[in-house]
Amino acid sequence: MSLCTYEIDQFESFRGRLEAIAYRLLGSAGDAEDAVQDTYLRWHAADRERIETPEAWLTKVLTNLCLNQLTSARARRETYVGQWLPEPVLDGDRMLGPADTFEQRESVSMAMLTLMERLTPNERVVYVLREAFGYAHREIAEILDLTESNCQQVYRRARQHLAVERSRTEIDVVAARKIVEEFLAAALSGDTKPLIKLLADDAVSVADGGGKVVARRKPVIGAMGIAQYLRGMFQRSDAKRALVGGDPVFHAVVVNGGPAVLVEVGEQVVGVLCLEATPDGVASIHIQVNPDKLQRVARQWAAAGPHRPLPVSW
Repeated sequence: MSLCTYEIDQFESFRGRLEAIAYRLLGSAGDAEDAVQDTYLRWHAADRERIETPEAWLTKVLTNLCLNQLTSARARRETYVGQWLPEPVLDGDRMLGPADTFEQRESVSMAMLTLMERLTPNERVVYVLREAFGYAHREIAEILDLTESNCQQVYRRARQHLAVERSRTEIDVVAARKIVEEFLAAALSGDTKPLIKLLADDAVSVADGGGKVVARRKPVIGAMGIAQYLRGMFQRSDAKRALVGGDPVFHAVVVNGGPAVLVEVGEQVVGVLCLEATPDGVASIHIQVNPDKLQRVARQWAAAGPHRPLPVSW
């Protein structure tokens, strides 16, 4: 094996972990891929004889690249059209990373990725590395060039910012399908009552069209408001068929560890609705229709096909 081949293989052995870290930090699969590729370029150019622990070196380089992106992303979000939501990722994607513990699964849920937008870049890094990947505060402090006590303080602040009383329901494929079927039946019924019954009283619905697809620009709050909004969204009409380019087909999927509706029109993925299931009902609905943020899902979906749609009509 040549030295170059060994270097590539060594990096590839860490790629999945690096992608999982970057996705949790950035909330974007595309940006995560770019950050990992930039990390590889630095790895390729580095003097590896001076690198004692490749994983630690790569993690530090990646983290610093993500910190730079997080800082610039805050400025970009100020001009983003409408609401910004994380990029959805289908179950089984290695970018979701480890899922052995509740903390690991929770850290990549759509609800938590959205909440983490509240954090400063340093808070997000400390929280992700500690909660999802089990790094010691000493290790995280070395990555961020902080003292260990400062790192612990940052971690406590991050947890306080992310503190929520609601607990998410653990979901498997069968449970996800049942939740999606009930949700679609209610949404397509033309009646708000079934939807209100499924939603938590203080539920929130957020849609991201990125200015490229029509989407509501403000969150909808409360079961009644969301039920009325969804009834209008799912109401059948020739105008809507013309707008989306045909009749939508619905699939029950697991996205970021939770139940979701994947919508196809003409075998093209046009939307993903992520449902946050809790003991009190569906607590949030994250509607992603920005085509730029559906590219990875679309590639995965096409590669895993063919798929059997849910037996519902629109």
